[in-house]
Amino acid sequence: MYKLIIKPILFLFDPEKVHHFVFKTIRFWFKVPGFKGIVKSTHQIKDDRLKKELFGLTFDNPVGLAAGFDKDAKLFDELGTYGFGFVEIGTLTPKPQEGNPKKRLFRLPKDNGIINRMGFNNGGVLEAVERLKKKKTNIIIGGNIGKNKVTPNEEAVTDYEICFEALFPVVDYFVVNVSSPNTPNLRALQDKEPLTALLNGLMVINNAKDKSKPILLKIAPDLTNEQLDDIIEIVAETKIDGVIATNTTISRDNLITDKKKVEEIGNGGVSGKPVTSRSTEVIRYLAEKSNKSFPIIGVGGIHSAKDAIEKIKAGADLVQIYTGFIYEGPKLIKKINKGILKYFGNA
Repeated sequence: MYKLIIKPILFLFDPEKVHHFVFKTIRFWFKVPGFKGIVKSTHQIKDDRLKKELFGLTFDNPVGLAAGFDKDAKLFDELGTYGFGFVEIGTLTPKPQEGNPKKRLFRLPKDNGIINRMGFNNGGVLEAVERLKKKKTNIIIGGNIGKNKVTPNEEAVTDYEICFEALFPVVDYFVVNVSSPNTPNLRALQDKEPLTALLNGLMVINNAKDKSKPILLKIAPDLTNEQLDDIIEIVAETKIDGVIATNTTISRDNLITDKKKVEEIGNGGVSGKPVTSRSTEVIRYLAEKSNKSFPIIGVGGIHSAKDAIEKIKAGADLVQIYTGFIYEGPKLIKKINKGILKYFGNA
């Protein structure tokens, strides 16, 4: 029903307005008695073979929701009901910020992709913390953290530390986002020296806690092999818990969408099918070159069980969806989990 009726209607309207409309609609329906039970029975799949133990956490299944969908932690309980094994909120910054000027979110239907230049729009980390304190389910929550646009890179560590401290009591793991293309100069923090300093700073705070929490690094698909080699060294040196591969790409290669339309859209990161192959390549490179020495969460262009399985075969321990969730609908989570069971269940 989603792909035949709901999606064609939603795709008639501005994607950012649709996003807020969908949030309001889901929130409304979950207040209707019995609706939550219907969602559970039609979308969730429970099987111990899907469970995954990773960095001290037990995931009911390996399919998560990537950061960016529930930026401000407004819908994590409801989204978890659709069968996700974990939900990543954010990217959150210390202070609220509006992000980049609208219009800033664009569909590429011919490519099954999206271009966004949102720019870390969020209500600030403290607002999200208050919502997370009211969590009603046991869904695993990841906290994706970044820096404010006005914060110079030389002071970025402080922004990440503020978010880390604020979120520490209410999330299960952390993701350090230095790979969004939509905040000026942010990707410069992926360079070896500043990235090592940033991660070491967070690890000092983390190790001082009574019980530390997993810290992962989210990287861009546009890194060279030499830069990926640096990432492997940095993970080993800083002893963070893993990598999320990958964020959106600034590349416009191999798009089917009319070149003129793409040029009119302008800057932003591309997600969805156009990044599928490159994301998998990055996962495979990291896994092989590091001798699988750290966990990898695979994200980027997962629109089917086949896409997810390819990332797992390449070396991903868990997977995340976002654009595929928009194009394929909420049943995608169950399809991926069923596909994983079918492919790996007897292994």
